[in-house]
Amino acid sequence: MANHPSALKRMRQNEKKRLRNMSYKSKVKTSVKKYLKAAEEKTAEAGNLLNATVSLLSKGVTKGIFHKNTASRTISRLSRKLAV
Repeated sequence: MANHPSALKRMRQNEKKRLRNMSYKSKVKTSVKKYLKAAEEKTAEAGNLLNATVSLLSKGVTKGIFHKNTASRTISRLSRKLAV
């Protein structure tokens, strides 16, 4: 366990960031699942869901939650589902 005040503060900050990142990742996963279901059923809503999912992934990159290559790969794979 940390004893220095700066280390204690860092622990508190890390916990806040961890919870925020978990929440955001969960939101992205839910969005991806909704999109995949819509794309599989070939509904008209799939395009809008793709845009929303891509937006969430891009914001996640800027916030430092996802690596940019991971987000790009995911976006590419999701886009291919719509084209097929």
